[in-house]
Amino acid sequence: MTVTNGRAELIVVGTGYRAVGDLTLEAKACLEQADTVLCLVGDPMVIGYLERLNPSVRTLAGFYAKGKHRSESYEEMVQEILSEVRRERLVCCAFYGHPGVFAYPGHEAVRRARLEGIPARMLAGSSAEDWLFADLGLDPGTCGCQSFEASDFLLRRRVFDATSLLVLWQVGVIGMTDRDPDFDARVGAALLAERLAGAYGVDHEVVVYEASPYPVTSPRISPVPLAKLADTQLTNKSTLVVPPLPARPPDRETAARLCAPT
Repeated sequence: MTVTNGRAELIVVGTGYRAVGDLTLEAKACLEQADTVLCLVGDPMVIGYLERLNPSVRTLAGFYAKGKHRSESYEEMVQEILSEVRRERLVCCAFYGHPGVFAYPGHEAVRRARLEGIPARMLAGSSAEDWLFADLGLDPGTCGCQSFEASDFLLRRRVFDATSLLVLWQVGVIGMTDRDPDFDARVGAALLAERLAGAYGVDHEVVVYEASPYPVTSPRISPVPLAKLADTQLTNKSTLVVPPLPARPPDRETAARLCAPT
């Protein structure tokens, strides 16, 4: 199917990590002007706000079900989004946080819409990473920043630089599957601590971080040595921030070439 005229368009936006307050002016305008608004945000307060902006709001959360594989739910969400766009409608789809961070349906809906000749774009939104830099007073430009999903980091033995900031996402659900009633977060945390201790040492202090979705509550910032990580309370929102080791000295040959007269 190729669309050459009409109003058909898909705009994927993020509501930001902090409820309502992170919504950009551009995203707000798109939500107000849309023929149909679909959302996956999880916070009733945010859904209520979206409904005030546009009464056409429908949530995609109903595609989740107990015992149902996430990939199946995501595929159904994508199909629902595209079915609305194919009706020659301007569709705005709102996702929690940044719509392209840990959010497969938004990316896939944009990709497939473009393949069909339908205008589709994604607008940036603030994510937990943006709040992490603000809450912890970190600048990724100081020594660089590496970012990995924790399960992937372990399973694929990702190569990292211990002299650069390391951020590991979803450390409270390492190895968790959709059908795992006996999941124990301590198992994955222990494996992660073991892997990191080889580079940093067991006494290296890391930070368990959880951004706050509301202005009236504080973020969780819990320093802990790697040796105690498995004994620390972790949730599906926990992020592990690993401060870098001291910087290595600059490469003399490279420095000389950069400073050589021309």
